[in-house]
This record gives sequence, structure tokens and C-alpha cells, in this order.
Amino acid sequence: MIKSSGGGKKILIVNVNWIGDVIFSTPFIKAVRDAYPDGYIACLIHPRCKEILSGSPRIDEIIVYDEKGEHRGIVGKLMLISYLRKMRFDIAFILHRSFTRALLTFLAGAKERVGYPTKNRGFLLTRAVNLPEEDIHKVEYFLNIARGSGIKVRENSYEFFVPDADRDSVKRLLEKYGVTDSDRLVVLCPGGNWGPKRWPKENFAKLADMLAAGLSAKIVLSGAKKDVALVEEVSGMMKSAAVISCGLTTLKELGALLERADLVVANDSGPMHLAVAMRSNVIALFGPTSPKLTGPYGKGNYRVIWKTKDCAVPCYDAACTDNRCMALITPEEVFKEAERVLNAVDR
Repeated sequence: MIKSSGGGKKILIVNVNWIGDVIFSTPFIKAVRDAYPDGYIACLIHPRCKEILSGSPRIDEIIVYDEKGEHRGIVGKLMLISYLRKMRFDIAFILHRSFTRALLTFLAGAKERVGYPTKNRGFLLTRAVNLPEEDIHKVEYFLNIARGSGIKVRENSYEFFVPDADRDSVKRLLEKYGVTDSDRLVVLCPGGNWGPKRWPKENFAKLADMLAAGLSAKIVLSGAKKDVALVEEVSGMMKSAAVISCGLTTLKELGALLERADLVVANDSGPMHLAVAMRSNVIALFGPTSPKLTGPYGKGNYRVIWKTKDCAVPCYDAACTDNRCMALITPEEVFKEAERVLNAVDR
């Protein structure tokens, strides 16, 4: 482990840009806090991911790096660098793969700069951690940086912290639509950050009707604001009623909603990983991406349904219109898995 020269170390963690990936980073953050219990830990993060880490007892400060807003252009970046220099960080752990993030920590004067030597940036690092020899889960990819720094890793599970006020807010939202604490609640998340990762919307609609009719479940269709149109299409295909919470919740409230659910069914997406972090019962639907690399991880109550046919995985062809890997998963088999999960909950 990087040695302390007396007193608490000032540590900067340069995080990644997407919600799911930031959730993957939370075991790394915990490992750093465990290694430096008296340290001051700040996290540099994209604005859209700030809420993932807010309220974490592992972090003393969240520094938002807004490249398209406040920190756009040379003047904005110089303002950020000036602030980071004033902080006098002892160590910067760079989880982001980019050259510019490593350059930022170099210009900010961080004494130790630790990360992978990707994007020809090895000369900017004081400690270049060897890249894994084979593909590993993204959680382990980040934890490997900790291990490469001599930090002992004791935990590999996601963390997400929800205030009770957000749980109360979700309870009021559900009550508004007639959902009580005693109701069996299933949350369906049909979104995903690109089309081929999404299970067909008609399948979500059919599954929702099967759950409502066969298991007396109350259905909530959830997701981000960008998923509103998709969720409304799913609702329009359903015979049964559904609560549409899509776009009505903050990330913290979404976490509280997923925690309240008896079951969450989701594609490979941020909400799916959020549900795992909240220790919800989760059925994760995979196709073009590999659960071995980006699937649910660590402690939790999750099951993965993954089918591929004649395609190399992971596949990042966002223009794919066939989507046969996701279409191979039928509503009937997801319903059977859901039935097993919900029957176990009732025991």
C-alpha cells in the first residue's frame, strides 16, 4: 500500500462517466476508505452520476467535472485544475481510462498518480498498474487498481445509500396510485442506454399481464426521463393497469422504489445494478453484453437470463436491428423464474 507520511492522506478518486460503471466503482471506493480510515477522500465525477455517490459515508467530497458546462473550454478546465491544486492531493486513483483524466491529475499536482497505462498515458502515472491478462468483471477491473497499490480488498459488493426521506417519498407515490405495503410489487425497467440491450417492449407488456393475472402483482414501469416514451408504449400494450414512475423519481427515490419491490425485472442497465445494490430480488435480462463482464455482482439476490445465437459477445453494434439474442428470451420463461422468486419471498 502507498505509505502514509503522517496524518491523513488526501486522496482523489477520478471516477467514470456512466451510472452502472460508477456503481461498479463503489467496492473500490470502500476498499480505499478501509485502507485510509483517516484520509480525506474526494471523488471527481460526471454531473449525471453525482447522485450515485451522494450520501456515501466513504466520501468526504464530491467534485463535479462538468465538461459541457462550467468546465467547458480552457478557462473552465484551468478553474478546475486550480481548485484541485489548492487541495494538494497526495494520491490520485484514476479509474477513468482517458488520457485527459491522467493529464488533469498531473497538472493538479497529485503526488502519486495511480491507474492503468491506457491511451498512452503511462508517463503521466507514478504507478502504472498492470492491465488484467484476460477479460474480468468491471468491479474486479477497478479493484485490481486497489490491489496493484497494495490495498487489501475485503468486499466486492455494490453500495448505494438512500435517505429515509426518499423512502417516505416513494411510499407516498405508491399510495397515490393505490399500492400499499401489503401489495406484491414488481418493478419492470424496459430501458437501456442503447436499443439492442433492450428486451422487446411487447415482451415486457406480456410479462406484466402474466404477473398481474397469475401472481396478483401490482406493476410499476420505471426508468429515467429518457425512457418515458418507451414505458408509455409498454403500458399501451398491456391489458392490466400499471403505475408509471418513469421520470417521476430521483435516483435516490428510484433506489427506494427498487428496494420496496418484491421483484425487479430489468435489462443490462443502470437501474438493474441499482436494484442489486439495494439487495432487491432481480431478474437481469442479457443479450449482446456479457454478464461475465457487466452483470450483477457481489452480494445480492439476482438471477441472469442470457441467450446468444451465432453472435460474438460482447457485441456493441448499436445499429443492430435483428436483436435476436434478446428476442430468444420468452415472457413465459421469465414468468416462471419470477414465480419461483416470488414464491420464495412468500415463504
